[in-house]
Amino acid sequence: MRPNIGIFGKRNVGKSSLINALTGQELAIVSEFAGTTTDPVGKAMEILPLGPVFILDTAGLDDIGDLGAKRVEKTYTVLRRTDLALHVTTYNDFDQTDKDFLKREKNVIVVFNKSDLAYSETAVTNAVDYLKRQSIDYISVSAMTGSNIAQLRIMITARVPEIISSEAVITDLIKSDDIVLQVMPIDSSAPKGRIILPQEQVLREALDNHAISICIQPEEILQTLQSLKQKPRLAITDSQVIERVTDIIPDDIMLTTYSILFSRLKGNLNTFISGLEAISRLRENDRVMIAEACTHHRQSDDIGTIKIPRWLQDYTGKKLNFLVNAGKILHQDLREVKLIIHCGGCMINKKEMLSRMELANDIEIPITNYGVLIAHMHDSLRRTLQPFPESYNTYKRMVNLNSI
Repeated sequence: MRPNIGIFGKRNVGKSSLINALTGQELAIVSEFAGTTTDPVGKAMEILPLGPVFILDTAGLDDIGDLGAKRVEKTYTVLRRTDLALHVTTYNDFDQTDKDFLKREKNVIVVFNKSDLAYSETAVTNAVDYLKRQSIDYISVSAMTGSNIAQLRIMITARVPEIISSEAVITDLIKSDDIVLQVMPIDSSAPKGRIILPQEQVLREALDNHAISICIQPEEILQTLQSLKQKPRLAITDSQVIERVTDIIPDDIMLTTYSILFSRLKGNLNTFISGLEAISRLRENDRVMIAEACTHHRQSDDIGTIKIPRWLQDYTGKKLNFLVNAGKILHQDLREVKLIIHCGGCMINKKEMLSRMELANDIEIPITNYGVLIAHMHDSLRRTLQPFPESYNTYKRMVNLNSI
């Protein structure tokens, strides 16, 4: 949930030294030899005055050999989840490799490191003129002496975009003293001793808004509603029990799911809704990808690998071939895939989710997600979209026009 700041640049320009200077800690290994950092490495830390961030240190963009090419490829995958890129170079090193990188990332600050060394006026002028023509921000620093590091921190603070930690999950749906009812099924897939991240975020945001939070299991809904003098403003539940909860929660209480809330927060809810159109076009033995943003211990009735495939095949009446892609990299072959079904994305940031959706769009593969698909198959999506009028109308139009 922290801003993701990626450190990029060629080998031996001082990327790791810059991380240590920014944080005031010896967090990255520094060496005089080129290529010390061989793979992307991430670490949660604080950069004042910004606060908590997640720093991603990467291998050099000019790494060599077959293995080096693979490292460079991994470095570029980091861009998909980077909210702000710090492109580190020096005036003498600035060349076409740097320019090629800058064409691929818009939210970037070029950091000319090693300003304590002498550079030719021509090298400085050529580099600065190029950045000015491209309207790219830059700064000269020295990780060795600390020169301008404080100014770089200020630039980072100004440039880091609003991301999930500062965006609203439910703030626009509630006000002070409203009751928020969280219906949390505790089954074999629920982690022991804690609640999952989406539930935790909703609970914290309700507290921040001085709303009244009530957390229950599905079996306790009726008893809870009967005991309350004030009607809940909003009820939120897990996609896996939405059909059951929809039957119990009265129509005059807004109802949605954690997955739909996070679809709206991190991706594009309307795109996920539009992806449902592909269901009616699925044919026998078509390939469907299940994309999960994390790896986790799978239970005997796992949502992604067992339940959704079973429900979708029952819904379509067709035998389908399912591919599972778990983790922060989409490594499966997307050729011939007719539909991508993504998880809620609670373990990746908005930039990564949007990049995955953009990839699907570029190769013309429809994409939806767990919560939208499950609610649709259980005839609950109209109800769970009612808090979001634009998306609700998108779904109504799609259903009427396409009869899916």
